[in-house]
Amino acid sequence: MTLFQMEVLVAVTNTGNFTRAGEQIGLSQSGVSHTIGALEKELGISLFTRNRSGVKLTAAGEKIVASARTILENVSLIKQVAAESGGLLEATLRIASFPSVTAQLLPKLLKTIESHYPHMQTKLYEGSYQEIKEWIRSGVVDVGFHVWPDDELEGILLTTDALLAVVPANHPLAKERSLTLEQLARESFLMPMAGCHLLIGAEFAKAGLTPNVSYEIADNTTILAMVESGVGVTVVPSLTLPAQLPDVAVIEITPPLSRQIGLAVRSLREAPPAVQAFLREAERIAPTL
Repeated sequence: MTLFQMEVLVAVTNTGNFTRAGEQIGLSQSGVSHTIGALEKELGISLFTRNRSGVKLTAAGEKIVASARTILENVSLIKQVAAESGGLLEATLRIASFPSVTAQLLPKLLKTIESHYPHMQTKLYEGSYQEIKEWIRSGVVDVGFHVWPDDELEGILLTTDALLAVVPANHPLAKERSLTLEQLARESFLMPMAGCHLLIGAEFAKAGLTPNVSYEIADNTTILAMVESGVGVTVVPSLTLPAQLPDVAVIEITPPLSRQIGLAVRSLREAPPAVQAFLREAERIAPTL
């Protein structure tokens, strides 16, 4: 079993598809299929079950992929340590992020990394809070932006993002300077998804309230358009709001609510040099984000 075979195996696992795995690692679909077939023949077992929608790991495949990830991570660490000792930091850093952070915080950080570590490459994975957490735990990514704190992950706190109420511009509540959750709970409520619903739902629950949820919506643009049209009101993190707002009123919540955003890893102590460098730069420029 070669390192190349392990890389192909992990790529197929991450994408769930031979074609997308090939695109990720620069190999044709037939090349990926041949590599996996040869590996299964060598090991004498099936690593994947095939169907029309893609592939899925077998029970044995899951155990083998976990070991392959560990081996590839250790090989990457060896290369990073060697490069660092020679005055360079060469690595491909896999970063997970959610949309609002990708748009608002990540560009400045990536620019800084590019300036300080020109030999470091970055690869972005965008997903929901839960997807990011699973990617970090399983080793799909090296580091990820995540709501903070999290009992199962380690990392650093970067910034605090206020939760704000958004109501139609012609709504009676639009004239208020601040709103309470109790006021919002009386209205038709549009619940933002992709992870925010856990945070916002918890805040309502702590206040002993249950919002009157009319719709659950994942896309930020869609939820603002529905508020503008008068379908309901919502609560969203400040970072999700575009520079050019539709015809809505954005109002502070009393008492103030927020989400904390940090960078998470499986282990700070065992983080490779590239991840440590990324965390240092993120912490350094956090006050300006």
